[in-house]
Amino acid sequence: MNTANDIRSTFLDYFGRNGHEVVASSPLVPRNDPTLLFTNAGMVQFKNVFTGAETRAYNRAATSQKCVRAGGKHNDLENVGYTARHHTFFEMLGNFSFGDYFKDRAIELAWTLITKEYGLPKDKLLVTVYAEDDEAHGLWKKIAGLTDDKIIRIPTSDNFWQMGDTGPCGPCSEIFYDHGDKIPGGPPGSPEQDGDRFIEIWNLVFMQFEQRAPGDRIALPRPSIDTGMGLERITAVLQGKHDNYDIDLMRALIEASAEASGVDADGPLKTSHRVIADHLRASSFLIADGVLPSNEGRGYVLRRIMRRAMRHAHILGCREPLLWRLVPALVRQMGEAYPELVRAQALIVETLKLEENRFKQMLERGLKLLEEETGRLGSGGTLSGDVAFKLYDTFGFPLDLTQDILRGQGGSVDTAGFDTAMARQKAAARAAWSGSGEAATESVWFDIRDKAGATEFFGYDTDVAEGKVLALVVDGQPVDAAKQGDKVALVANQTPFYAESGGQAGDTGTIVTAGGAEIAVSDTQKKLGALHVHIGEVVKGSVAVGDDAEFRIDTTRRDALRANHSATHLLHEALRRRLGDHVTQKGSLVAPDRFRFDFSQPRALSSEEIRDVEAEVNARIRVNADVKTSLMTPDEAVEAGALALFGEKYGEEVRVVSMGGAEPEKGKFASFSTELCGGTHVRRTGDIGLFKILGESAVSAGVRRIEAATGIGALSHIEQQQALLAETAGVLKAAPSELPGRVAALIEDRRRLERELVELRKRLASGGGGGGAANDSAVAKDVGGVKYAARLLEGVPPRELKGMADELKKQVGSGVVALIAVQDGKASLVVAVTDDLTARFSAVDFVRVGSEALGGKGGGGRPDMAQAGGPDGDKADTALAAIEQALAAKAAA
Repeated sequence: MNTANDIRSTFLDYFGRNGHEVVASSPLVPRNDPTLLFTNAGMVQFKNVFTGAETRAYNRAATSQKCVRAGGKHNDLENVGYTARHHTFFEMLGNFSFGDYFKDRAIELAWTLITKEYGLPKDKLLVTVYAEDDEAHGLWKKIAGLTDDKIIRIPTSDNFWQMGDTGPCGPCSEIFYDHGDKIPGGPPGSPEQDGDRFIEIWNLVFMQFEQRAPGDRIALPRPSIDTGMGLERITAVLQGKHDNYDIDLMRALIEASAEASGVDADGPLKTSHRVIADHLRASSFLIADGVLPSNEGRGYVLRRIMRRAMRHAHILGCREPLLWRLVPALVRQMGEAYPELVRAQALIVETLKLEENRFKQMLERGLKLLEEETGRLGSGGTLSGDVAFKLYDTFGFPLDLTQDILRGQGGSVDTAGFDTAMARQKAAARAAWSGSGEAATESVWFDIRDKAGATEFFGYDTDVAEGKVLALVVDGQPVDAAKQGDKVALVANQTPFYAESGGQAGDTGTIVTAGGAEIAVSDTQKKLGALHVHIGEVVKGSVAVGDDAEFRIDTTRRDALRANHSATHLLHEALRRRLGDHVTQKGSLVAPDRFRFDFSQPRALSSEEIRDVEAEVNARIRVNADVKTSLMTPDEAVEAGALALFGEKYGEEVRVVSMGGAEPEKGKFASFSTELCGGTHVRRTGDIGLFKILGESAVSAGVRRIEAATGIGALSHIEQQQALLAETAGVLKAAPSELPGRVAALIEDRRRLERELVELRKRLASGGGGGGAANDSAVAKDVGGVKYAARLLEGVPPRELKGMADELKKQVGSGVVALIAVQDGKASLVVAVTDDLTARFSAVDFVRVGSEALGGKGGGGRPDMAQAGGPDGDKADTALAAIEQALAAKAAA
């Protein structure tokens, strides 16, 4: 039997032999389309090639593209597990022609692959074409020998593809496989087409036209081909299965789930195993591509997928986290085709384990609430939107998880009510997706890059270089020249200015033209991955396209950036060695004065761990070893032991930076730290000077942040701390070494004095604490036969009033106590009633009377003790009198 891995390899090998560049799958986070949540088709990474905005060295390509459809327009999440062919994660096999071959060659390649390479019988195949596409109809008859009854014309948009309202478009042709009459359903275009007998396995898009406006469509000068064939679907057909979850790849994950849970893979709970198998793939690949669970954007969609799988693990009866134990099975199945899965395995395991432990704590409480509500609904009822929102907001239940649970019970959720409740929250919390998270690339830079080409960067080796001005942009528009005072963006053929990338800030400095014009550069940004755009102001003369110029970076600032950037590499490796291989960089900001480094870590670092990491980095700095760089392909670098950052986009050639001293046991590079990096670095680690951690904190679930400084910045921080230490020692008249003991003694003295002060205040409130005070008019007065003790207390913290009231109650024995403390013009009021009188009087009633006199509103508590406040402390005496009058009235009643 051909395995899924064999089928994928056959596809790529076949097109490779037929002149196609076999291109690696792009990440699940799109790099060239800010409108997409996730990569959901093979053509996504080639979008700019199809539109002509980008050119590549090849005009034919083939890929096996990893895809996710679990949010936004394409969302199959709630169907996964219940149908034979819905997935959140899937692989799309595709071949592409960028103005090279067209319909005849595309049909020939597809038919040969399916019938000869894969060996599918011709009598089991039929195709569809767009109703008006006579050319495709004729080619299928000529090339495949199909008869008219096997070529179905479809008149709808199902067989006409468009990128959008305008842009490239064209007819489609789909290939279907007939599973036989034992399965209900009719061919496409028939009334029974929704059945499962005829399954689409491949779609060929003939990109033939450009839609310029409604009713205005012209032929493309270079028509192209875009195809897509789901690996899971074609594998099911080739393995004689009708259900994608029965193919070898998915079956291996299902059986791993069954073994880990002890629940039969094909029993009554088989749907749960299917959900877990699918969602394990989606979650793992998203984490490998740099997505971590969060409450917004892509991270929120990942969390939804993970929690749906975890809920099904709960259904299986698993009381301990399950998903992380299945990761090795996934890596065995797909790690060879997708090595990023192997590299990220430790992070995937750690993330799944952390998220499942957290969710389990909320799951039990949330399910209890849901069971109570559904018990009242009965079978087939509709759950309130407010309850669904409470499950979401309080217990972390995404709406589709609640719907999934209700669906299994024959019920539904009031989604309109849920939306209404959600609308009351902040807009950021309402939206699971508010954009791709990356700024859209301005179209102006495509034109500039086509004309100017990529900028050559000289900044690794020099701080000054000559170059030619190739483009100028003012107010977002290309111009031929810019004058003094203009804010300008400048592109040259070559530059030493580093453009912001990989967390390192862009360079600043000065550009001086041969004609004497001067541009003060305040930032350097990278556009389209290839253009270094110098952003600044013309401060002297005028600059024109074609001018020769000298480019001078601010070397002092660059040196500080180099030191901080190199320190992030040493810090990364020190954290991994101290905490474990699950530590992976999740972001950084390298500025001249300090840097921050975000990394995957489920808990805060202890003081000891922080000291150890700091000591390790400084030890590597003192080694003062050379910082070495090498150029190679990404695969060669990773194979040799270099650390790649998940989610980063690397070109065909990468820089490998090694530093920190020789370690022969680590392999080819034999250094403490080895990473793929395009940033600028010190020449020797000793150039960093000194490393100091300034703080450690949380960024989000599973991500921590270290802020640190090097060199002058670190020294300045230490000097500030020493100055504060010396100043503190001077105030306490103690040596710095004596400060911990002296401060501890002062704190204890303060606590003792505070306790004594509280006791004195209690005695003051109770009339001095004399033994016979309970019968003394100095303690309480008689109001209608009831003792009433009232006190106005200046400078007493409101938090102490209840304790004082309790003491005064003991002194009174039987009666009512009212205490008011005034601070900053505001009054705090406590009223207490002894237990023997709570049947007659309520402290709540009295405290509300007092609060009203103080300008407050209400108050609350128990019959024996209540509290309130008011803004008008000057009315304290009036409030105590009002309580006395209320007591008199109630006593007389």
